[in-house]
Amino acid sequence: MAVRMFAAIEIGSFALELGIYEISEKTGIRCVDHIRHVIALGSDTFSEGKISYGLADEMCSVLEDFTGIMKTYRVREYRAYGTTAMREAKNSQIILDQICVRTGLKVRIISNSEQRFISYKAVAAKTGEFNRIIQKGTAIVDVGFGSAQISLFDKDTLVTTQSLPLGTLRIRSQLAKIPASVRSHCLHIEELVDNELITFRKMYLKDRKIDNLIGIGTNITYLMRQLGFNTAADRVDAKEMELFYERLSQMTLDQIEERFNVNSEYASLLLPAAVVYRRVMEVTGAGQFWIPDIGLCDGIAAEYADDCRLFRFSHSFENDILAAARNMAKRYKCHAGHNQMLEQYALSIFDAARKFHGMGARERLLLQIAVTLHGCGKFISIRNSNESSYNLIMSTEIIGLSHLEREIIANVVRYNIRDFDYDTIQLETQIGEDGSGNLNRSSITILIAKLTAILRLANSMDKTHKSKLADCRMAIREGELVITTGYTGDLALERASFEQKADFFEEIFGIRPVLKQKRRA
Repeated sequence: MAVRMFAAIEIGSFALELGIYEISEKTGIRCVDHIRHVIALGSDTFSEGKISYGLADEMCSVLEDFTGIMKTYRVREYRAYGTTAMREAKNSQIILDQICVRTGLKVRIISNSEQRFISYKAVAAKTGEFNRIIQKGTAIVDVGFGSAQISLFDKDTLVTTQSLPLGTLRIRSQLAKIPASVRSHCLHIEELVDNELITFRKMYLKDRKIDNLIGIGTNITYLMRQLGFNTAADRVDAKEMELFYERLSQMTLDQIEERFNVNSEYASLLLPAAVVYRRVMEVTGAGQFWIPDIGLCDGIAAEYADDCRLFRFSHSFENDILAAARNMAKRYKCHAGHNQMLEQYALSIFDAARKFHGMGARERLLLQIAVTLHGCGKFISIRNSNESSYNLIMSTEIIGLSHLEREIIANVVRYNIRDFDYDTIQLETQIGEDGSGNLNRSSITILIAKLTAILRLANSMDKTHKSKLADCRMAIREGELVITTGYTGDLALERASFEQKADFFEEIFGIRPVLKQKRRA
């Protein structure tokens, strides 16, 4: 079996990282080299709102060196991702252009939800016990330099995932100008962290029992190594974590530099990281703290292997995306029974008309999510539910989706009950910045139209929310999408709505939907 040489590049808030991997179906994913260059891009972004020329120049020089290393290993395929610092920099598009011109690398800026999702894939790929661990209440805590993500699992299902502004570099920037003693500085960090965790606990944790905490991030990996834990299965209990934190919180910056053999820039980030993990452990009541020793580059390699079908996960990450959407629908009191019926109709239409729409598995997933969230705006306003739904979706991160995908879903939901206007589709994403390559505004508009047409037709089939067409069958016959039902009752409202929505469906796909009701015996 051929071995593929693959390179993963992370442009992070505090460092540039390159991972070289051997990937094959037989041996799986093996890291053969890892290079890390410390560069505080986040310091510029979080304080000035953009990346300075000096740091941009240094970054390009390092990335040029990375390309040389990739050639040495005969790497043919790579993925380069920018995270929080690049995502929040006002001049990110200029920086991306400079990188491409000077190094030839095409960098994709990923959303926070994509970044965390990729990290979870790394955990699942490296930790054989992942599925067993998340059978019980488990919190995955990913503390980066710009933000922190807390995801709750229970019985192998993602319960919720939330992004909090608790990145180590962000915390340090907030406290940089406040003079304080060692103890006071520690208390200030704890107060910042507690301010965010109190809200998280009230809204999402509640009385949920958490047994395990899985810690992800460069900082925690480094800290735990100082305790003598070096393998992927390492763990500490709550008592050990508390003892370690007590020692660290009493150290001055100089003492941390000396104890951990790091420079002052990195040393100032270790205490904020420790505070976040320790406080999350206290708030959740977790007894075990797992440190799988993975980074984003490992996740990028796992994502690539999964996409190329070179590695098979036992855990369904697609179900996690759907679970996040369903939890959002539950939060906004969406009609669960109607949504379930609507999903059945929409996916049946999608599958029956596959030859006419040319969409794939990813678009099918986006349709499922649009169905799940199409009524969430009624929680805010029944009269303007489509606009409210649009705003709620755009304001809520959904794990595993890019910003552009979220925009597509939001627009599909918006135009579900609004006249479709090809010229007024709102897109915040600059086409190409998400690495879509051959996508342009026109193709995205057409995709939104296709998904909207299916959602509208499916919605019309359950106009009364009484699941009258639950037994329906669908087939393409002589240029028509024939939907046949054995329901013998009154379908007057469904028929009227169906005929109204059929026009747009025919306009988009070139086939006419026809609703047929079997005659009564």
